[in-house]
Amino acid sequence: MGKFARVCLKTRYIDYNGRLCMVSAAAGNKKAFGIDRAANPMSDVIGAEVVWISGANVAECAPITTDYVWQAREHGARIIVVDPRITPIARTCDLFLPIRPGRDVALFNGVLHLMIEHDWLDHDFIRDHTQGFEAVAEHVRAWTPDHTAHVTGIAERAIRQAAEWWGTARTSFLMHARGIEHSSHGVQNVLGAINLVLASGRIGRPHCGYATLTGQGNGQGGREHGQKCDQLPGGRDIENPEHRAEVAAVWGVDPETLPHAGVDAYETFRKIAAGEIRGLVTVSFNPLVSLPDSDFVRAQLERLEFYVAIDFFLNDTARYAHVVLPGSQQEEDEGTVTTTEGRIVKINRAVASPGDARQDWRIIQDIARALGRPHGFEFTGPREIFDELRRASAGGIADYAGVTWERVEREHGVFWPCPAEDHPGTPRLFEPGSWNPIARGSGPFYFPDGRARFHEATYDPPVEDTDAEYPFTLTTGRVVSQFLSGTQTRRIGPLLDHYPAPRVELHATLASRLGIANGDRVTVQTRRGALTAPALVVETIRPDTLFVPYHWPGAQSVNRLTISAQDPISKIPEYKACAARLQRTPEA
Repeated sequence: MGKFARVCLKTRYIDYNGRLCMVSAAAGNKKAFGIDRAANPMSDVIGAEVVWISGANVAECAPITTDYVWQAREHGARIIVVDPRITPIARTCDLFLPIRPGRDVALFNGVLHLMIEHDWLDHDFIRDHTQGFEAVAEHVRAWTPDHTAHVTGIAERAIRQAAEWWGTARTSFLMHARGIEHSSHGVQNVLGAINLVLASGRIGRPHCGYATLTGQGNGQGGREHGQKCDQLPGGRDIENPEHRAEVAAVWGVDPETLPHAGVDAYETFRKIAAGEIRGLVTVSFNPLVSLPDSDFVRAQLERLEFYVAIDFFLNDTARYAHVVLPGSQQEEDEGTVTTTEGRIVKINRAVASPGDARQDWRIIQDIARALGRPHGFEFTGPREIFDELRRASAGGIADYAGVTWERVEREHGVFWPCPAEDHPGTPRLFEPGSWNPIARGSGPFYFPDGRARFHEATYDPPVEDTDAEYPFTLTTGRVVSQFLSGTQTRRIGPLLDHYPAPRVELHATLASRLGIANGDRVTVQTRRGALTAPALVVETIRPDTLFVPYHWPGAQSVNRLTISAQDPISKIPEYKACAARLQRTPEA
């Protein structure tokens, strides 16, 4: 897709699914480690003395990861969960920190303050393998336990307990997901989390590490394959002349003809509003449900001169398309995806595509041929596409050169970077002596000096904080029986029976104050719109927070209410916090 946009369509405007998923983590990882990948295989969770989970509804959104956490607990790990809601993974954790949405960096700064105060630091690691600690230590001086408790809404004693468990552990693993990343300061949240890992020196060895939990299929692989608006295959920078020349040579084009960096997915719709973009192609994308302030998105879909949607179901957005091309599900094709760990795995075809549906790569090649621009789009199968990716990524940070079609299946996955066929791959990053094309032996991290970077993680409240008119914080997320925009799961009867429509989750204390009973119809309103749905009264959410899942379209879409504020670095939208009010709705 990255090649199709830049070589065939000759446009710089392309972006990938991780823009709504893990791009804040990607930016934070690059700033701190010099590389954009989880540091460890998930098997390293088993054996960690402390597992810290921030903003990740693991049991409902990443069930396989739950198994690793449970196994870690059975091996004696203490589990810390940070979330505004007592999610299923939090029900059996050892310490639950009920944070106010959008305040995660404050918690990380407060914990680091206590680690410094009690000297729970790995001084040798900080001295030998990092830079910037002194500035960060000065930065967190203001984050006393009392101040941290006031900002985060977490009891001071719980903050102290979390800091002690993390600070004194011999092995530990920190993981996070959209809860801290879907934020107008998501990158700062991520950098705050990484500071805890670096200060403890627990990375680059067994049972010590850090991971971002991917929220979508191939969310990790999309950007290393070159689908992100500013990246080329291998994680290369599209604005780097050397990188452009390397990829252009593989593609057989003049590097001067390659477009420069484009814009993020949401900014694309602003470009439509400004008249700068008049045509759109989407592949397995349902922005009318998944983007914030979706009434704005709807208006831009209606403005387009031409829109083609490629998908395997007629999703809600595709109903606005001028042409719909029936694509394929992964079970109808073969290829590779890259997991949250950085493991390249093989997907094999299980069934044929029904009717006139075709594999997406065939559709793309047919479009290139119809446009009279077939150069570079004459593959006979996915294996040839993968072999070109190997060549295009060779020498890059995300190096696939040594991962053959046979090997990835034979070994049940290979971890990149893997620069040669006789290289074992890299399950655990940052181990001493591991292959690193950037540092070249000077240290384990992906900077020329081999050192990781501490960063002063700055705290700002959500762009739209609560006030007298909108006194509650609205946050969004998933439920176990639905997935993303519901294009697939809302067509499966038993899943729809389990959770057929959105509900507004609120605490019993708040419900009593507002005269709301479980099942009453309530209206949650923000400055952008309102949604009416049944109330779900629980004891497992902060009394100042409302939660609505986002899997439904139209009047049931909570993303008509969310704010389009974005992180200035990652450009990820702030799905997890906006100001709202709530009232009981008279029965129609």
